[in-house]
Amino acid sequence: MIDRLKMMEKRYNEINELLTQPEVLSDVKQLKALSKEQRSLEKVVVLFREQQKLEAALPDLKEMKKSGDAELREMAELEYNESIARIDDITEEIKILLLPKDENDERNVVVEIKGAVGGDEANIFAGDLFRMYQKYSEGRGWKLQVNDATPGAVGGYTNISFTISGENVYSFMKYESGGHRVQRIPVTEANGRIQTSIATVLVSPEANEDDDIELPEKDLRIDTFCSSGPGGQGVNTTYSAVRVTYIPTGDFVACQIARSQHENKATAMRLLKTKLKAKRDAERDAREGAMRQSLQGSGERAEKIRTYNYPQNRVTDHRIGLSLNRLDAVIEGKLDLVIQEIINEDQKRKLANEEPVRL
Repeated sequence: MIDRLKMMEKRYNEINELLTQPEVLSDVKQLKALSKEQRSLEKVVVLFREQQKLEAALPDLKEMKKSGDAELREMAELEYNESIARIDDITEEIKILLLPKDENDERNVVVEIKGAVGGDEANIFAGDLFRMYQKYSEGRGWKLQVNDATPGAVGGYTNISFTISGENVYSFMKYESGGHRVQRIPVTEANGRIQTSIATVLVSPEANEDDDIELPEKDLRIDTFCSSGPGGQGVNTTYSAVRVTYIPTGDFVACQIARSQHENKATAMRLLKTKLKAKRDAERDAREGAMRQSLQGSGERAEKIRTYNYPQNRVTDHRIGLSLNRLDAVIEGKLDLVIQEIINEDQKRKLANEEPVRL
């Protein structure tokens, strides 16, 4: 591990030198790539340097512990023990940072939530989940933009698609794909009985310009229709909404949020690339026998990843056996109470060479 860390430090120094050269600063693509690589190395290098500094000071502290001065001995003993503890902590932090990275972790995401089992109550719960992700994004300083939405008859959504952009969004949101089950008395239930309903969540890393996904015009069908989303009085009288279908596979996306047909088309094209990338990645993972299961196009899966039990104020993540009586906080956007526990467990399993948490 030490040899690997030294190589990383050497590369980090090389990048810092390159970033001072005029020819690099004038090349936007190279500058972007080097800056990204620099960020990926920085935390490891800073920790490694701190560890080396602490280890270099240990021999002197050992000698000071033998001093005839009782006060000096006591100070050296305290500093020595603190240094050893910090070195151990740094070693564990570095081990985690050196785990294989998901190539998509730094990407933005496209999220689709659907009311599944439970009729109107499932749609209402889909709306609750959307609000939860909205508040979670606000807390993290991320930007959330709705792409398309179909409201439910009595509230919530039968389907809503949105993009979340910011720092390392996929690294946190990737754990949210799957079936989300709610247990509560629905507002539509006259007899006051607890009902179980399900909404599905599909999280896909957003496609970008580096992805080799081609969309030839001959393979696309573009339909326009009157928007039913927000936008003012003119929204229902102009054909500003856009649906783009990829003919070879039948995959399609729609966008109707912007007033401009041009803006909606641009967003729809990006969403279609994201959907096709997700399918391609899932097929690749299946071929390579990857641990993670491939996501279905509808977002539905046989297994439920999480249960939200309102009468008991309990949220349970079934993948890691976590139960918290903090549902009120989680549904208000304090989602890190769950996600951070999943990340910790995932890292623990990977360090032990065990099967990671299912995505």
